[in-house]
Amino acid sequence: MVRRGPLQAGEKVQLTDRKGKKITVQLMAGEETQTERGVIRHDDIIGGPEGAVVVTLTSEGSMESAAEAYRHNPRKPWKNTRKIGGWQYTVMRPRLQDFILSMPRGAQIMYPKDIAQVIEVCDIRRGMRVLESGGGSGAMGLHLLDAVGAEGELTTIEMRPEFARVCEANATVYFGERPAWWNLLVGDFDSKSQDLPEHYFDRIFLDMLDPWNRLENAWRVIAPGGVITCYVTTTTQLSRVAEAMRESGQWTEPEISETMERGWKAQGLAVRPNHEMIGHTGFLITARAMAPDVEALHKRQRATKDTYSDIDELTPEQQQARLEELELRDISDRKLRKVLKDLDTQVANIAKSAAGGESLPQ
Repeated sequence: MVRRGPLQAGEKVQLTDRKGKKITVQLMAGEETQTERGVIRHDDIIGGPEGAVVVTLTSEGSMESAAEAYRHNPRKPWKNTRKIGGWQYTVMRPRLQDFILSMPRGAQIMYPKDIAQVIEVCDIRRGMRVLESGGGSGAMGLHLLDAVGAEGELTTIEMRPEFARVCEANATVYFGERPAWWNLLVGDFDSKSQDLPEHYFDRIFLDMLDPWNRLENAWRVIAPGGVITCYVTTTTQLSRVAEAMRESGQWTEPEISETMERGWKAQGLAVRPNHEMIGHTGFLITARAMAPDVEALHKRQRATKDTYSDIDELTPEQQQARLEELELRDISDRKLRKVLKDLDTQVANIAKSAAGGESLPQ
């Protein structure tokens, strides 16, 4: 639902001061919001446009005293009137990213950087039928609902009833009503997916502890050529998902990625990255579903290359043979002679330079 025009009661707005501090509130007629710098009356915002500036009052202050302080020093009203408020906030409708970061939640939400990558790599578009497992607080679900639109369909399977309630409430607040194109199921993935039609969904997103145990049921309900993306946080989970996909033969070679995010400061000549960044949060493993009775094509493993056995469990002779087989240690005799010749020349040049002589030709 796209909201335009004057701000209405029931909407959420984001208030941002000149220092960049943000407050998200739901507008209600006759209500007030207490801030560190005074009170904001919702009635002063309702009916007004986005991009307006609202000025705080004190609890015992009045609109007249704040207006007088603002007229006295319109550029910096807080300098002389902090005791009666006078702090300014810009009023905007929150973006979806802002809404998610400020919404009530029980479970840890996915970061916007990961959500954006899921929408991209899973290729989720208008009108698609999407299955999501692991609703959490609804951060990913809100983006999926927005991406598929009313022409599409989202089915979310959430194991915990209390999380399903949080999910549903956040979606209702964001869209202004419960999305009609959303099917929210409470229960475990295996049992609930059994009731879903075969090869029905265009896309599947799994956010759970053990997605490798759900791949069989996921393949049953996804259409041939459909895209699946799994979100996990540890390397052990990552490995198990990738190997399970390869072993089943029902999925194409998995593509694996993670995203880092770093903001920048740009003030005059002070242009530099921020001191803090959002580093590792999770891995995305993406693959496509093969048609029934068709084996996926995967890169063939070299017969001499064993990447699975623990080298500490081998005998000394086997360990030596393994080291000789490692691809990264492979180098031809011709290449090795060239490397040694170059290094001999460079070492000799150092000695000649120290003695004041001329260097050898490179």
